[in-house]
Amino acid sequence: MSQPEIHYDYAAQGETLAQYIASRAPRTMIMGPLGSGKTNASCWRAMDIMCEQEPDADGVRRTRGAAVRNTYPDLISTTSKDWLEMFGDLGRWVAGGLEPPTHYLSFDLDDGTSVEAELVFIALDRPEHERKLRGLQLTFAWVNEVKELAKAIIDMLDLRVGRFPKDVRPTWFGIFGDTNAPDSDHWYYRLAEEEKPEGWLFLRQPGGVIKQGDSYAINPNAENLHNLPPGYYERGMQGKKLDWIKVNLANEYGFVVDGRPIHPDYQDSMHCRAFELDPREPLLVGMDFGLTPAAVFGQRRQMGGWRIRTELVATNMGAEKFAHEIHLHLAQQYQGFHIGGFWGDPSGDNRAQSDESTAFQILKAAGLPAVPAPTNDPLLRCGAVDGALTRIIDGEPGLVVHPDCKSLRKALSGGYCYRRLAVSGERFADKPLKNEYSHVAEAAQYLLVGGGEHRPLVRIKRPAGAAPRQRFARMD
Repeated sequence: MSQPEIHYDYAAQGETLAQYIASRAPRTMIMGPLGSGKTNASCWRAMDIMCEQEPDADGVRRTRGAAVRNTYPDLISTTSKDWLEMFGDLGRWVAGGLEPPTHYLSFDLDDGTSVEAELVFIALDRPEHERKLRGLQLTFAWVNEVKELAKAIIDMLDLRVGRFPKDVRPTWFGIFGDTNAPDSDHWYYRLAEEEKPEGWLFLRQPGGVIKQGDSYAINPNAENLHNLPPGYYERGMQGKKLDWIKVNLANEYGFVVDGRPIHPDYQDSMHCRAFELDPREPLLVGMDFGLTPAAVFGQRRQMGGWRIRTELVATNMGAEKFAHEIHLHLAQQYQGFHIGGFWGDPSGDNRAQSDESTAFQILKAAGLPAVPAPTNDPLLRCGAVDGALTRIIDGEPGLVVHPDCKSLRKALSGGYCYRRLAVSGERFADKPLKNEYSHVAEAAQYLLVGGGEHRPLVRIKRPAGAAPRQRFARMD
């Protein structure tokens, strides 16, 4: 029996979009910029799968798919809305209650067969919907905005597809998904760029804009341009930070946060560069304690600038175990160096309730010469880092971070931030958000204040009317 014709000529909108719709690899993912047409392409791909399914003895092509998104608001306002705008008139939409929203499609094809299909919309922030997903018998799964989902969800979906229909084997079954560019430590990046596993096809659309010197320009090879308003990408760049443009418009792997950065002067393109430390100069260490401890290792240049070469970041690890990890790191990375300073969070001098020992006592017992940083004042700590970031010393920024320090770079790029408040307008919390980036950022702060970077910010308090005392060196 002849297959139905392709419903839409995506080749005219872009070669990558056409390849995405036509691919029948077990798992196909497409990464593209905003406005690239990838969500609509996913909708058409789902429709093609429904129409291509081999009919049963009654001439009915039966399929069941799941459209998966990370949150219910995004599912309803974006994923299901796009689908229904395209195919809502082909069936019955049922939403409400404990069951996930579902579109029941029923329509005839020109070849005399008919399509009976279900597309179940699953939001992973609804526990009852996730439980439903675990029990579904699916033909295919469409993952919308892949970068918002954990790899465990994809793994689970991988074993739910190919289980429907029962009477006729699925003509094709598998997973497909669309996404904007994720971060370079996301599981998507690891699979697409490094591991490249069998059975996966990762497609990457041209960016809507391309890098030209220190800025971006419109990419004439961008896809789906004919369906966008005039000047879409030109307006899209106006008033945006380069990191935002890089990820959302240029379709490059990168890091974007929603909060207000605590160190807004950090620019990865300026403050990140490769270098090696001088083993003849003392190694300096900054550390933050807690069950998610972090340490950074660097040097202060003779001219006054700072270089941070490596980092050590852990989760759910106490001081004793982390001290062991620091020893291993020093042995592997810094043979021949001597530690000239090791500063930590002053609160680490508080005794633990368990054994009355402090973090500094534990480090000292492990042979690490750590002492409390001279201040824990957030204004002085942040000011020390900001002051270094905004200085240029002998043609180099006052603070340089090596590319290997991925967590610290993300922290300084905005991961270490003030949380956006859920109110109208641009309002943020007045304390740093405690997350996976705050500890390594504060370790860098303790490194710099330990080295005296905060001293120019300290004002000497004198009694009213008192004149400053003069000290004279004794002459022998």
